[in-house]
Amino acid sequence: MKAIIVGGGIGGLTTALMLRARGMGCEIFEQSDTIRELGVGINTLPHAMRELAGLGLLQKLDDVAIRTDQLYYLNRHGQEVWREARGIDAGHDVPQFSIHRGRLQGVIHRAVEERLGPEAIHTGCRLGAFTQDEGGVTAYFFDRAGSHIRTARGDILIGADGIHSRVRDTLFPKEGPPCWNGLMLWRGARDWPLFLTGKSMIVAGGLNAKVVVYPIAEGSSPASRLTNWAVLVKVGEGNAPPPRKEDWSRPGRREELMPHVARFSVPYIDVKSLISATPEFYEYPTCDRDPLPYWSSGRVTLLGDAAHPMYPVGSNGASQAILDARCLADALIRAEHPRQALMEYEKKRLPMTADIVRSNRRGGPEGVIDAVEQLAPDGFDNIDNVLSYSQREAIVRGYATKAGFAAVPGLAAVRA
Repeated sequence: MKAIIVGGGIGGLTTALMLRARGMGCEIFEQSDTIRELGVGINTLPHAMRELAGLGLLQKLDDVAIRTDQLYYLNRHGQEVWREARGIDAGHDVPQFSIHRGRLQGVIHRAVEERLGPEAIHTGCRLGAFTQDEGGVTAYFFDRAGSHIRTARGDILIGADGIHSRVRDTLFPKEGPPCWNGLMLWRGARDWPLFLTGKSMIVAGGLNAKVVVYPIAEGSSPASRLTNWAVLVKVGEGNAPPPRKEDWSRPGRREELMPHVARFSVPYIDVKSLISATPEFYEYPTCDRDPLPYWSSGRVTLLGDAAHPMYPVGSNGASQAILDARCLADALIRAEHPRQALMEYEKKRLPMTADIVRSNRRGGPEGVIDAVEQLAPDGFDNIDNVLSYSQREAIVRGYATKAGFAAVPGLAAVRA
């Protein structure tokens, strides 16, 4: 068995390790000239960390990440809506990590080079087309100038090439651009004095306007952490055409961002000063795509953001790609024929991820903040008089169960 993996991101690299662990071969084709450690902070949830731990990567990740121990949901006035333990503190056997996305990708990338050899990764290769026959798949790759540079042959082809997936576009040529809900996301990171436990995560505000803050690495001193921040604000109407692809990761403009920051009052940390002190930050339109009727066609399938791009709520994007990789590798090792394996993988993963995509559009677990802010837009004296504990728990726990990372009963929730 040999797989052609299109895309050298977290999903594609993890898939390579999963296949290697089961004795299957693969080659990775990445369109960028190098696999660089880009991005800012993300959270990887315990169900995904369990898979990476199974690949022997837990200690290396622990060295470059923060073990998240508490999550606070606040309204925009800084009042506590919900608080819960996370990771080990919530009863899981592995941590939840807050980590720089590039460092997560770097750990997985280095493991691929060590275990498969650097020759298994081909950079500067853009997928042009692929063909299938009874014996396998042939893929044709081109450089930036449009010259053909490689032809690859494999038993299957896995499109792990992100929200602008060329593989997905080939399977669904009339789908059109990603869906934009009018929300713009600004993200940055800065060495900053630690707050709360030094491992805590804060989400303040609902889906139309919120700020998120959490540490992602040790800082320059024991009293500081590399602290990730994100501000998400509705700046346009839903169903509008998304910004041009070239504008998806452009430097943010402080004069556009800071008026939005002034809308939030966040205890525990001076968010305005943190953002003001960040020399560079970036903006991204928050886009997803409608769930597909199928992912697989013959010997070709989709994985990660190519299959199910989702809004950045609930800490689920990278985690779901890692779960895809495990499921696909298991299906391939069990099945008698690759097509059967791809159907089994799709049957298990497509309905679950489609449900998460739809839930994230409604705010995911952070929808508990929206529910409270809708009922008490000016704040509250007693949260239980606005929305009962059981009602709040149902929103948060329902999402955790849906996404597959529900914690041990009785340990996760901390009543305010």
